[in-house]
Amino acid sequence: MTINESAENYLETILILSKLKPVVRSVDVAEELGFKKSSVSVAMKNLREKEHIYVTKEGFIYLTESGKKIAEMIYERHELLSSYLVRLGVDKKIASEDACRIEHVISKESFEAIKNHVKNE
Repeated sequence: MTINESAENYLETILILSKLKPVVRSVDVAEELGFKKSSVSVAMKNLREKEHIYVTKEGFIYLTESGKKIAEMIYERHELLSSYLVRLGVDKKIASEDACRIEHVISKESFEAIKNHVKNE
């Protein structure tokens, strides 16, 4: 399952918004990410074509099983990495920004090793 960083960010954002709102729409994603609605519409079309999301006729966006799996993986990485960096003394904002970059490139093996280390601290 190969997916680019941008798509991962969109899926993670949809997941986060779905925890905060009863429904998620393109405009919500655009506002959250600070993007133009037209850019988000193109991204949503691509995610639909890859079957990571489905969109109702009312424009409500839902993650498919594959989309949810990717979003939850990225979200878990972000949460663990940012909290770990904060515990190491990194400013919360910088830790979150760094975690956002790391979460997309870290291997599954390295992340699992960090996760195990954090659990055993």
